[in-house]
Amino acid sequence: MTLTTTRPDFAAARKAMIDSQLRTSGVNDAFVLERMNAVAREDFVPENAKATAYMDRAIRLEDGGFLPAPVFHGAMLAEARPAAGDRALVIDAGSGYLPALVEPLVGKLDIIAPDTAANGGKRGDYTLVLVDGAIEHVPPALAKLVAEGGRIVTGMVDRGVTRLATGRKSGKALALLPLAEMGIPRLGAFDRPQSWSF
Repeated sequence: MTLTTTRPDFAAARKAMIDSQLRTSGVNDAFVLERMNAVAREDFVPENAKATAYMDRAIRLEDGGFLPAPVFHGAMLAEARPAAGDRALVIDAGSGYLPALVEPLVGKLDIIAPDTAANGGKRGDYTLVLVDGAIEHVPPALAKLVAEGGRIVTGMVDRGVTRLATGRKSGKALALLPLAEMGIPRLGAFDRPQSWSF
């Protein structure tokens, strides 16, 4: 007796993701749906997770990181509105999926790891910074990467609740405005330093 395994229909899964996850969550921008239909999410997850690549949940990567749920990336792109004139930076949690979505939409794209963004001393002139996960705060090293008037879209952790958040740089100030509550994997590199107390 020969067992045959059928390969999942990833094109149908992408369409279902768009119709049942993105559109029902209010993500209807044509450019977002086009990019999320064009990029094969299954190519950015481990082999054992390919069959579940389009489910409405985060997927653990082999290095311990996560690929966030599709609705996070869809809402992030809709909020960010990447443009050909943008010098963009993606702080990639390890999957490479968000850079693949963004690259054709911007003039220039750089990619760095969360540890580098949280602790590095580099100054940037990025008009758009996208963080592929939830952060507790904006450390000075991250704020320095955003150009004057530039914008940042990220996940944000506040008292254990994660939300999509956005901000714009004005002088040295870069505050985040929380938007929609959603499940977003936390990026430990951006946790606030622990303070000692009784």
